[in-house]
Amino acid sequence: MTKCGYVTIIGKTNVGKSTFLNNFLEEKVSITSSKSQTTRSNIFAVRTSKDLQTIFIDTPGIHKKNDKALNKILRKKPGEVIHDVDVIIFMVAGTKFDDIDRECFELMKTSDAKKILAINKIDLVKHKPDLYEFVTKHFGDFSFDAVVPMCAEKSEGIEIVEQELNNLMPENDFFYPDGEFNFQSVTFEISEIIREKVIRLLGDELPYETAVAIDTFDRNANEVSIGATIFVLKESQKKIVIGKDGSKIKAIGVSARKDLEKKLDSKVVLNLWCKVKKNWVNNPITLESLGIKN
Repeated sequence: MTKCGYVTIIGKTNVGKSTFLNNFLEEKVSITSSKSQTTRSNIFAVRTSKDLQTIFIDTPGIHKKNDKALNKILRKKPGEVIHDVDVIIFMVAGTKFDDIDRECFELMKTSDAKKILAINKIDLVKHKPDLYEFVTKHFGDFSFDAVVPMCAEKSEGIEIVEQELNNLMPENDFFYPDGEFNFQSVTFEISEIIREKVIRLLGDELPYETAVAIDTFDRNANEVSIGATIFVLKESQKKIVIGKDGSKIKAIGVSARKDLEKKLDSKVVLNLWCKVKKNWVNNPITLESLGIKN
C-alpha cells in the first residue's frame, strides 16, 4: 500500500518553514535567512520514501500589511494553496503567538485538509511544560490531527512529522516518478541562491527590496557560465551591494558560486552586476519578469 498527497506549510515569516523543508528533503530547495519575505514564491518539491510520496508547497510567510504591490502579492500566496492540499503543517516558533500567527491560524481553519501543529524552535523554550500551556491557551478549542514539538535547524522532530504525514496521507499511487524531479526551473533556483547570499551578507545594511535576474546561462562539458543582475531601488543601495572596491559583490559571488557548484555538479563561472530599477516593488510587469507573479 502506497500513500501520496500534497502538503503545504503555513505560518508567519521566520518561524522556520524553509529550514524545515530543506532538512526534511535533505537538500536545499528553499532559501533561508532571518529576514522576512525571504520566500517569495510557492516552492514545490517532492520526497519519495518506500511507501510515501509527499509533494510539498512551501508558501511565503505571512507578514504585516503595507501598500507595496510586492507585499500584496506575497500575502495572497498561502491562501492560493490551502484548499487544494491533503495536509497543512501550521508552524509556530516556540511559545510566541501574535496577531500574525493568529491570522495564519484563522486562514488555516478555512481548509478541510488534515492539520498538523508544528511547534518549531523548542530549543528556545527553557521550561518545556510551557508548551502544554501554550497549546491549551491558543488552540484549546481546536483539534489538530497531530501536534509535534521540533527544532528544524537541528533536524529534531522531523522524523515524527514524517510519521504523522504517513498516518494522515491518503492511499494513492505515486504521482511522480521516483528519483530526481524539479518543479522549478534551473534559472529560478540559481536566482534564489544568489538572492539568499545578498540577504545573508547585506541583510543588516540593505533594505529588503532586492531581486535577482538571470541574464545568461551557458553550460558546456567543462563548466557552467552564469551572468546575473542584482536589482535595487536606489543608487545608495547599489553602492552597498558593490561595496568598497567591489568587495561586497565579490563576496556575494564567491558564496553563491560554492552553492551553485554543488547544485549543478560542475565548475561555475559567475558574473554579477548591480543595477538600480526604481520602484520595481510596485511594478506588476517588473515583478512578473522577476518571477514574482500575481
